[in-house]
Amino acid sequence: MLKDFLEVIRETAKKILTSRVFALAVVFTVMFVTLIVKLFDLQIVRGQEFLDDYVQLTERTVKTPGTRGNIYDRNGNLLAYNEAAYSVTIQNTGVYKDSASMNAMLYRLVKILEKHGCNVQGKLEIGMDADGQFTYTTSSESARLRFLRDYYGVKSVNELTDSSGKYPSAITAREAIERKAESYKLNEMKDENGNPLVLNDWEKLQIVNIRYTMALVFYKRYEPSTITAYVDDKTVADIMEHEDELQGVGIEESTIRRYNDSIYFAPIIGYTGKVQEDQLDQLQKENPDYEASDVVGRTGIEASMESELQGKKGSRNLIVNNMGNIMQVVSETQPTTGNDVYLTIDRDLQIGIYHLIEKQLAGIVADRLVDHDVEITEKTDSSKIQIPVKDAYYQLINNNVLSLNHMAQEDASVTEKQIYNTFMVSRQQVLERIRYELMSDHPTAMKDLPKDMMAYMVYIYNYLSGSTVGIIQKNKIDQNSEAYLGWKDDTISLRDYIYAGISDNWIDTTRLEVKSKYSSADDIYSVLVDYVMNQLQDDTKFAKQIFRYLINGDVITGKQLCIALYDQGVLPYDAQQVQLLQANGSGYTYTFIREKIRNIQLTPAQLALDPCTGGVVITDIKTGQVRALVTYPSYDNNRLSGSVDAAYFNQLNEDLSLPLYNNATQAKKAPGSTFKPITAVAGLEEGVINLYDTIVCTGEYGEVSPPIKCWIGGGGHGPLNVVGGIQNSCNYFFAEVAHRLSTDASGNYSTERGLNTLRKYATMFGLDRPSGIEISEAQPELTTEDPERSAMGQGTNSYTNVQLSRYVTAIANRGTVFDLTLLDHVTDYEGNTTKTYEPKVTGHVEVADSTWNAVKQGMRAVVSDGSAKQIFRDLPVEIAGKTGTAQETHSRGNHAFFISYGPYTNPEIAVTVNIPYGYSSSNAASVAKNVYKFYYGYTTLDQILNTGALAVSNVKIGD
Repeated sequence: MLKDFLEVIRETAKKILTSRVFALAVVFTVMFVTLIVKLFDLQIVRGQEFLDDYVQLTERTVKTPGTRGNIYDRNGNLLAYNEAAYSVTIQNTGVYKDSASMNAMLYRLVKILEKHGCNVQGKLEIGMDADGQFTYTTSSESARLRFLRDYYGVKSVNELTDSSGKYPSAITAREAIERKAESYKLNEMKDENGNPLVLNDWEKLQIVNIRYTMALVFYKRYEPSTITAYVDDKTVADIMEHEDELQGVGIEESTIRRYNDSIYFAPIIGYTGKVQEDQLDQLQKENPDYEASDVVGRTGIEASMESELQGKKGSRNLIVNNMGNIMQVVSETQPTTGNDVYLTIDRDLQIGIYHLIEKQLAGIVADRLVDHDVEITEKTDSSKIQIPVKDAYYQLINNNVLSLNHMAQEDASVTEKQIYNTFMVSRQQVLERIRYELMSDHPTAMKDLPKDMMAYMVYIYNYLSGSTVGIIQKNKIDQNSEAYLGWKDDTISLRDYIYAGISDNWIDTTRLEVKSKYSSADDIYSVLVDYVMNQLQDDTKFAKQIFRYLINGDVITGKQLCIALYDQGVLPYDAQQVQLLQANGSGYTYTFIREKIRNIQLTPAQLALDPCTGGVVITDIKTGQVRALVTYPSYDNNRLSGSVDAAYFNQLNEDLSLPLYNNATQAKKAPGSTFKPITAVAGLEEGVINLYDTIVCTGEYGEVSPPIKCWIGGGGHGPLNVVGGIQNSCNYFFAEVAHRLSTDASGNYSTERGLNTLRKYATMFGLDRPSGIEISEAQPELTTEDPERSAMGQGTNSYTNVQLSRYVTAIANRGTVFDLTLLDHVTDYEGNTTKTYEPKVTGHVEVADSTWNAVKQGMRAVVSDGSAKQIFRDLPVEIAGKTGTAQETHSRGNHAFFISYGPYTNPEIAVTVNIPYGYSSSNAASVAKNVYKFYYGYTTLDQILNTGALAVSNVKIGD
């Protein structure tokens, strides 16, 4: 029996061993054992090692920004601060696997934002202007190219506009948006019912902006990206209510940078924004914690004092999975608050002087406005140019005081519709004329075209050669070619010039829808003309060109445009005034607009007529501290800080009064006769004149060619010593001093000798370098030609107002040259002073006391006994000063300057004024007079704010 049992076992074993199942069992057993051994090795033997490796791969550090410090004026008035706010963020959590689902979610988000009046504020540097057109929001052409580098994903701007045409830099904002919309498949979107969903331009821009921003920070998916800053509670509630449909969208607490008295301080304080690449490189050298997503000071004190204002970052150490989701917060360090900065600027001075400039400019414009056409020739006296009222009417359109877009709306007023319908009919006629001229077999040379048609042709050329269109490649044009010379001399038509460009390959046909690269010149030209005509249809700038001639020809009247000011809310509605405008003729309309200018209801900045800009600097002559640095006009930095209001930024860039341009620090002009005290110092110190020498002015200095005429004309001033030369601002006197400086002891004349001496003394007064203030400033230029004219502030001398302020400060304090400063001290967030800015002396003008006395007596005599006497006769403060005018062009007014200090016997402050295209230095002197009255308490801020335009002096200043 046992034998049988063993036999059964043997047979069974034999079957098992020979069975395929057994073989598989052995294999699986070996695999299982191997797995057990491996798991034991991974978890027990080497578990800690692999765990450490795992943590290193998924541990991330997220920086949290510190709170930015405040900015105050010298008296503790708060100018810049932070306000708590909410921001909308987005993070790619991997929930949306394709473009369709991602776009659908973003569309839902955008519609919520639209409902609450919010815009996406991502990294896409394209926005929408007031007319609904796409526009770049970059601050310069170089910034636009850097944006396009990132847009295309190339490493350098040098890779743009390559031979393949893959990365064109000549691309309009609309073309850039459409490219991204196509790549993000926005054109394939469907609504909830599966029907095609067509996005409007605004929706398209918002979604492209979000997706572009997400793409740029894809490598840091675990960090949410802010896409809309500073939303209100209702927006937050709406987004939270739909959070299930908005996966990855979140709300974070943040701060918004706010500015008090922004119009008056924006050019000094500047604003914050996303850090730019070139700025990031510099900041990281000082502090490696800076990242590409940081908000930093972009301009002004916000930028120059970035390291003090920016709080120290905190950090969060996170564990994230491979999708970027946060699994654990390992540790956290709290951020700290930045330091507070106190300026040397006096808030009330800044505000009062801004309005003094505005009121003076308004007075000048109103005084120059005439109700007839004005012809300006090369013989026209630049100090006496008048402004035809039609220029003022045109500026209502040209400088966007009136909105053409609003005129086209259904709810436009009757008058607006009349204006717009007239324009539309005229535009069609103009376009037909342009097409006829461009397609004519016998085109008209530019010089023979009617004035309006010539202007249209020039506009088309400039449009085609612009940086965002680039069809005409100006850098490839042979400037010795017959065609170029003909274009320069207006002896060729635009048609023939473009044909020459096609032949010479400076027309970029890749920008046109040409069927074949072997197309004929006629085919290419025909496509180009079609392109031009299509673009001109909706071109607002071209529309303004048409309005110029409609207004000049009284086809559209000043009456209609002034009524439209009420219809569009530019002026508060006044039914009686509207009726008077409707009932009366052109004479009444002229009086009406003149009064609105006088009452500052229409400002010089709005009309952008000459003059519409100005600057004033007040400096403490004992310390170099700047008490006021005012530029008119200005802007609201609240609308640019953190994220750019694209429509507003575009409005500022197109504003012809140049509000982003600081007239106190960047308007660089020939100083005119304000330079003459330096020439006097040079003459006395070099011994070519002494205190008692006289030079006889005959009215015309003939030692140089062409001769230099003295402003007084006739028989001249007669004999003058150095004090009299300054007092009378005698051109003859200072030309002779410069001539002597150019002549050596042997009687040999050398222009370089004279120029070197003038430059030497200008350098001693600091005019060879920027003034030292802590905001952007233009580089000064010392003269390089014509010593006789340079001695009068002409030649190639070119300085800013703030640089002249340092120079006259050195005269007032008898030779101490400061680096001017806007900074007083810095405190930590608890109010403890951490840094005080002491006066920085950069040089001393070592000259004889007698030289200082003579120059100061001459400058005092300018005000007390010279041609400016009538302006200052009722000023309670004794001051010394020097007027100056400089002509830049025959077609516009002279630049007006006044430099000064006071009180005369015990100087405290220096006041300098510049009014570009201000006609006469009497206007600059009038501003200075009112500044002194305000500074010393003879006028109050309320009095300044509650008056209209200031009267214009009829005093003829000799300089």
